[in-house]
Amino acid sequence: MTSGYTLRVSAFLVVLVVVALWEFIAPRRRMLTGRRKRWFANLSLVVIDNAVARVLFPVMPVGMAFIAKEKGWGLLNFVDFPWLAEVAIAVIVLDLVIYLQHVAFHFLPLLWRLHRMHHSDLDLDVTSGNRFHPLEIMISLVLKLGVVALIGVDPGAVIAFEVILNSCSMFSHGNVRLPIPIDRYLRLLIVTPDMHRVHHSVIPRETNSNYGFCLTWWDRLFKTYREQPEAGHEAMLIGLKEFRDPERLRLLHLLVQPFVNRKSGMTVD
Repeated sequence: MTSGYTLRVSAFLVVLVVVALWEFIAPRRRMLTGRRKRWFANLSLVVIDNAVARVLFPVMPVGMAFIAKEKGWGLLNFVDFPWLAEVAIAVIVLDLVIYLQHVAFHFLPLLWRLHRMHHSDLDLDVTSGNRFHPLEIMISLVLKLGVVALIGVDPGAVIAFEVILNSCSMFSHGNVRLPIPIDRYLRLLIVTPDMHRVHHSVIPRETNSNYGFCLTWWDRLFKTYREQPEAGHEAMLIGLKEFRDPERLRLLHLLVQPFVNRKSGMTVD
């Protein structure tokens, strides 16, 4: 499990550096706010989220996969699949669960209070892919633990999924420019930055679209796919109408934001 954690941290750092350099060389949009305060808040949340998870949870998804394998829990323990097939099953099933969870966080008011912190970022870049409230991370962990136990997926496949999920999240939030033909072909399978950026639009009907993290199939299947923002990528406004003051989006403000009584982003117009 230690080697798995090292792999996830190493992959996180590599993707963070690569996408950050890409943003510097070929940015998609002009940033409206400075990086220093945003990066401090967003990357601090990564540390806080991981620390809280490890304090509160005696077992993580990879550990649950080891327990399920030892005790014979889960559907995949009744069938002998090749390892690569288990990886594919883990990625597809867990990505679908994360998609459905994401939709729920938008449409259930209590969950939206937690998730809206992610959407209050006034710019998008690689660090936005890890900007989640600790309470949202806890709920997501409980869900993933249950799914891992239910399907009984191989521990290595869980590690592979978590690396893929985190890498896709940082890539899809990146302020990077992709040639249109490449974007068009990539989004047949994986979520691209131009596709996911629509989801961070200040317009509710655009916010409530393109929920996918890795695979684009679920948005297409469940009719939540929107190809482009109405205002175009350069002109579109990112964030939430109720949270526009950068000084109110510092780390401590973000942590208490779910308890601030403001309605935001729930209505599809």
